[in-house]
Amino acid sequence: MYLTRRGKVPNQAHVGIPEGLHEEEHGRNGFSGAASHLYRMHPPTAWIAIEGKLKPRAFACTQLSESTLSIATQSALMMQSQDVALHLSRRGESMPYFVRNADGDEVHFVHKGIGKFESDYGCLTYEPGDYVLIPKGTTYRTHIDQGPSDFLIIETPVPLMVPERGALGQHALFDKGVLVAPDLETAAPVETVGRAWEVHIKRQGEWTRVVYSFYPMDVVGWKGDLWVAKLNVRDFRPVVSPSYHLPPSVHQTFQAGGCLISTFVPRPLESDPEALRVPFYHRNTDYDEVIFYHDGEFFSRAGIQPGMLTLHPQGIHHGPQPQAVQAGKTKTCTNEVAVMVESKAPFTVSPEMEAVELKDYALSWSLR
Repeated sequence: MYLTRRGKVPNQAHVGIPEGLHEEEHGRNGFSGAASHLYRMHPPTAWIAIEGKLKPRAFACTQLSESTLSIATQSALMMQSQDVALHLSRRGESMPYFVRNADGDEVHFVHKGIGKFESDYGCLTYEPGDYVLIPKGTTYRTHIDQGPSDFLIIETPVPLMVPERGALGQHALFDKGVLVAPDLETAAPVETVGRAWEVHIKRQGEWTRVVYSFYPMDVVGWKGDLWVAKLNVRDFRPVVSPSYHLPPSVHQTFQAGGCLISTFVPRPLESDPEALRVPFYHRNTDYDEVIFYHDGEFFSRAGIQPGMLTLHPQGIHHGPQPQAVQAGKTKTCTNEVAVMVESKAPFTVSPEMEAVELKDYALSWSLR
């Protein structure tokens, strides 16, 4: 279709919004498809009641009870779709065995703790703010140095990749040169000698236990373009504009089929006094959207603390809460670190999450 306009609208999206009106973007394919901008007299999130499966939800996921964690993985499945599964893992001590996921790739985002991943490819230290990418079929375990360690685990059946950056070029957001590879340690630790070692392998959600009489990390060399890798949020360089509010999709970090992973880090806000300075209202037409809040002050939400997670399903409006709109008038930069996971297929939330759900979150946009 072609561009059409009716009624009272500005010439430029996200700029010069008429006083008293609220801009909403109605678009397809995330923020990269066909779109229109509607200018409303009331925020589309100013409902006074909401019931049904599309209700926005929030969870204090790092407060999950120890009893909900799987004995095999010390993790809890929080929600899943055909595109991605999200787990919360909490470890207080090093793993006494190895695991191998034959169902898909894993991204471990480190929320708390210091330690290292030991894998077929060697050892890789971790700290808060690290993404650790573990390819499907890799054998690994975690060592806890300063814990406990909390991880958001993103599991995808389709291989993870760095998305194309278009005109921004291949070095945008982060240069692949900042990715860290493991150090190969060819000598097995002293405590590994004279004992059997287990490898727990997951396939189609079920576990197989393999026992070796020797230490299974016996790789003495490797080469190739498939390996365990690490990226810290410090090395992520967001795209910004002084005069135009950019959609969150410009911060896309990794992609796996219908799953998109984006990173929000501190960045300057728009300096043009007519430019929109908070996220615009939208309906998530083609993606369910999850945000895991890692650190800082979360610009578009009130009442959100580190370790919380929100879910905004496809088809329901969301955008800045009233408190964020007011704060955006005076702030000059954001101070937040968060991970956004989007799924084309709808998420199903695990029943265990109800125990840590913020029940009144859906009404947090209310002006009353």
